[in-house]
Amino acid sequence: MTEHIIDPSTIEAENARRAADLHVDYDTLGERLDRRGISIDAIKDKVAAFSVAVPSWGVGTGGTRFARFPGKGEPRDIFDKIEDCAVIAQLTQATKTVSLHIPWDKADPNRLKQAASRFNLGFDAMNSNTFADAAGQMQSYKFGSLSASDRATREQAIEHNLECIEIGKTIGSKALTVWIGDGSNFPGQTNFADQFGHYLDAMKSIYAALPDDWRLYTEHKMYEPAFYSTVVQDWGTNYLIAKELGDKAYCLVDLGHHAPNVNIEMIVSRLAQFGKLGGFHFNDSKYGDDDLDAGAIDPYRLFLVFNELVDAENRYDDFHPAHMLDQSHNVTDPIESLMLSAADVQRAYAQALLVDRMGLKAAQQGNDALAATQALRLAYRTDVEPILAMARMEQGGAIDLLATYRASGYRAKVAEIRPEIAAGSSGIV
Repeated sequence: MTEHIIDPSTIEAENARRAADLHVDYDTLGERLDRRGISIDAIKDKVAAFSVAVPSWGVGTGGTRFARFPGKGEPRDIFDKIEDCAVIAQLTQATKTVSLHIPWDKADPNRLKQAASRFNLGFDAMNSNTFADAAGQMQSYKFGSLSASDRATREQAIEHNLECIEIGKTIGSKALTVWIGDGSNFPGQTNFADQFGHYLDAMKSIYAALPDDWRLYTEHKMYEPAFYSTVVQDWGTNYLIAKELGDKAYCLVDLGHHAPNVNIEMIVSRLAQFGKLGGFHFNDSKYGDDDLDAGAIDPYRLFLVFNELVDAENRYDDFHPAHMLDQSHNVTDPIESLMLSAADVQRAYAQALLVDRMGLKAAQQGNDALAATQALRLAYRTDVEPILAMARMEQGGAIDLLATYRASGYRAKVAEIRPEIAAGSSGIV
């Protein structure tokens, strides 16, 4: 039997206050969509089946390069993090898996599996960490990890990734995500060709250890912490890596890992077209890798990304990219931000499902730019909130996520149990 962190009666009471209005809004929207030849129930069923993973590190307060200001009730360890993730899953009914980061979340794999199973949670991709030094490791990653000039450092980074695979096999994960901060800060500091060659050789060793039913996701990032050159700096290099490694290797797209004016939705289309789009880390940005809440800055771009995903879903067989939130919550309650972000990702998916595909295709073939863009705008401007709320309510989730979470008093309760963390450090938990 699935355990619940939030008393179900709290959700029921909050939903009871809003259910009548929701049914009216849902029926009204259904009538409008019916005139467009769209079944609201069919859209709702697809939204209800959509899931986005929660990163374990996301439930802690984030930070900047300068400082971190802990919030009340910070998780003390991975088991506290799993409980926070369970709250998000219970209220949203949209986050059924947790993504772990090793060594931050290192614990007995059987205990991890047992802790997640209490709340009917599964585990998403494993995430390795060779962008920071862990306590007790022999070699430093200050000058690189998988691409380091020092062989011993590369071998250490390989072994760490192999350890992540072994942990993942025990807890039921089916993928490994590898992101490195390797690069250089000064011209001439490294030889580009040698560095990339080291990286590919190291990744081939990791790839060779993958179980047959696993995937390997590589993640590109334009800059930071390497500010002159980055080893895996863009989607083209990422695609080369995936092609070089093999059929189980895919590209992961983080929405914040691109220059401000890059056409991310076109990157999505390209990678999907050539069978190498593995998944997403959803967040939003204004300047760079800001890791803001998904849809907080440019919700239309999020919709356009999902427009390409729905197009690919219709075009290609066995198209199942992985979805995960990847955010840094510096001034908000992380649970609140993650809940609303999960809903906004679902919102973009629902809006993309409303696009008149036949009308859009006709406009594109007829070179009618205005009609084509209006087809997208009509879908984007449709308020799909009744669909999202109905999907949540029917699965036992909350109609109003924020109000229900705050009514539960969860943050105050855990703040009484979990000791306050001293401020002053930078980075994320």
